Amino acid sequence: MKTIEKIKKPIYQEMEMFEKKFSQSMSSKVALLNRITHFIVNRKGKQMRPMLVFLVAKLLGKGKVNERTYRGASVIELIHTATLVHDDVVDDSNKRRGFFSINALWKNKIAVLVGDYLLSKGLLLSIENEDFDLLKIISVAVREMSQGELLQIEKARDLDITEEIYYEIIRQKTATLLAACCALGAQSVDAPKEEVENMHRFGELLGMAFQIKDDLFDYGERKIGKPIGIDIKEKKMTLPLIYTLNTVSPKEKRAIINTVKNHNKDKKKVNDLIALVKAKGGLDFAIQKMEEYKSQAKQLLSDFPKNEYRDALELMLNYVTERKI
Repeated sequence: MKTIEKIKKPIYQEMEMFEKKFSQSMSSKVALLNRITHFIVNRKGKQMRPMLVFLVAKLLGKGKVNERTYRGASVIELIHTATLVHDDVVDDSNKRRGFFSINALWKNKIAVLVGDYLLSKGLLLSIENEDFDLLKIISVAVREMSQGELLQIEKARDLDITEEIYYEIIRQKTATLLAACCALGAQSVDAPKEEVENMHRFGELLGMAFQIKDDLFDYGERKIGKPIGIDIKEKKMTLPLIYTLNTVSPKEKRAIINTVKNHNKDKKKVNDLIALVKAKGGLDFAIQKMEEYKSQAKQLLSDFPKNEYRDALELMLNYVTERKI
């Protein structure tokens, strides 16, 4: 059994029901929109985010979920899908999950409008059912994600990203949505405030580890559907690169920045830079940081009773940091 299937096992029925509800939540009277949303539903990813919502809800809700949990999971997946559609426009990307992206098939204007539609659908689902506590969690996450993207763009211009700024960018860009998943799951079953906060922190730590692992794939640590060196080509400052910049001589530092800024399409120079990052211990440093976040997340989980839901969350943590794709 694949790891994802093992994680899904304690919430299998909930995920089956969720898929039906999620598909319904996207429906529209506009035929073009329905065609596009049908395309999105049929090319779903691993659905890690709704899985987190259900696992946390069942962990804290004595093995039970409710309609609020389903709505929370649908809102998260609608928002996440909206951000992916918008991301592909921002990054000018033609592929998503091995298929053509929305903007590649229907152009940028329609892709932006579809992203807006999904975002509004998600927010309305909470408002119409008066899930204002859930809406607050998700709205904060959307704000943070937007700020993280803009902070990354601002810093990429001058390549002046410190380790601290890098952690802030990935916390906002990636970790806040996973934190919101866990907090939504807890809040949907009316868990005590302290437990909601602890699960939010667990999701944040999981997200930090997830993004650092993603960075490592840029240096050839197996294939993930993104080409080696793509972050360098897009002038994205990853943790292994930041560490290397902090350990080399001023002359080497200037040469690295020159490669990233002016020669990021030169295959040989990019490969030489990847080799330098490896030689200077950039990957080892990033792995060490990832393991620290993983360890903190595991520690938080140990405060909850051991059962199949906690085991699945631990398995998710291991999957995120050990995945090959």
